[in-house]
Amino acid sequence: MEAARECLAMIGETSQQALAQQLDAAAEAFRQWSRLQPADRAPLLARIAAALEQAGPRLVALADEETSLGHARLETELVRTVFQLRLFAQEVTRGIYLEAIIDRAEPAWPMGPRPDVRRMLEPLGPVVVFAASNFPLAFGVAGGDSASALAAGCSVVVKAHPGHPRLSEAIADVVQGALRSGGAPEGLFGVISGTEAGRAAIVDPRIKAGAFTGSLNAGRALFDLATGRPDPIPFFGELSSVNPVFVTKAAAERRGPAVVSEFVASFTAGAGQLCTKPGILMVPASAKLVDQLPRAVPSNPTALLNDRIQTSYTNAVQELCEAAGVHVLVNGDHAARRPSPTLLRTTSAELLGNPQGLVREMFGPAALVVEYEEESELLAVARAIDGQLTASIQGEDDDAIADALVRLLAAKAGRVLWNQWPTGVSVTYAQQHGGPYPATTAPSTTSVGTQAISRFLRPVAYQNMPEHLLPPALRDANPLGIAQRIS
Repeated sequence: MEAARECLAMIGETSQQALAQQLDAAAEAFRQWSRLQPADRAPLLARIAAALEQAGPRLVALADEETSLGHARLETELVRTVFQLRLFAQEVTRGIYLEAIIDRAEPAWPMGPRPDVRRMLEPLGPVVVFAASNFPLAFGVAGGDSASALAAGCSVVVKAHPGHPRLSEAIADVVQGALRSGGAPEGLFGVISGTEAGRAAIVDPRIKAGAFTGSLNAGRALFDLATGRPDPIPFFGELSSVNPVFVTKAAAERRGPAVVSEFVASFTAGAGQLCTKPGILMVPASAKLVDQLPRAVPSNPTALLNDRIQTSYTNAVQELCEAAGVHVLVNGDHAARRPSPTLLRTTSAELLGNPQGLVREMFGPAALVVEYEEESELLAVARAIDGQLTASIQGEDDDAIADALVRLLAAKAGRVLWNQWPTGVSVTYAQQHGGPYPATTAPSTTSVGTQAISRFLRPVAYQNMPEHLLPPALRDANPLGIAQRIS
């Protein structure tokens, strides 16, 4: 483990030598880990969960020192981190994720005699995970990307986020200790630090996939590296989203005060540093909701996660303030070291005249309120926005516009909500946390929920293979006892 410890030096880059050793170890560990049956991998995932749970108080304290997110929020995040590891353990044991399909030989097949063909999903190889800053536990070193890659049968190399280096080191020690005590292969889980080490890892031929949560610029740069390799690899990046909310006239008239208070609670949660923060609120001008918003917005200042996020937030808000047709509704002193919430105001006509300038992410406690005159403008804005993680409707069952609006938003977002708010992404079987670019680089995948495992798998078909040479998941005897589709 000495190379892994050097990789996670709190100051400076992982050395080239340490990185090479880590990648060699990950490649060898993959060869061993991927050969294990799912039921043999599941106990190690559960072991990691138990170890994190036991170390919880120490990890939460460290996380709060480095991020200022608060014990209550971080304790909830730890619960989520542990839960998703255990959920993946259950999922791999069930084996449904393997998608085992058996087409037995059929001489009378309409297209001519059909051979025996059997297909399943198999792990890609070593994966590099770029940990996020805003969820240091749930999307950090042992977060969802790492958990789903391990569950898929891949080895994992995590590029630690510089915003919480001591926490990253502590989590790595916990995870590696749990794996070691469970007999996992050496090198199955490693951590590196530094921008250049991350770049070197994503282009290294030993790495077969990448996963990222962060800014659009950094994510796009890594995506270009991953796809520009001589052997391009999948890169699952979550990059940017404004998560628009569309309020119909009927909803504003019947539930205006509730919409206002719920919106404020959602866009200020976590100081607005959530990838699903509602950054645009479309409201009817006739309902005068903008008059209610200033009284509902709290004035409490909150420190942001780190200096880089602080600078990006200040610049994004300032640029939007200076855009034509945008006015300040609530001035939260966005340039302050501890900003309070800011609300800006414009009209749908202004937004439609400059969607590239006004539809932009402000990662922090700020949002843009957009007033419209006619409900048809909701459809026009839905057509104008680019890819999103979420899109929400605050509406009523008798809204004539609802069906068309849902259909439009389903083409633009990975998750469409009705009378709920996008912050809070439940870890479930049906969850979809992804969306068309620039929300993500892989809109057909999710980074939350059990379907996240599929990112790190690829299909392999076996034709006319003897039973004893088939993977157990595809054998007629079905020794794993998993679901098989047989024809």
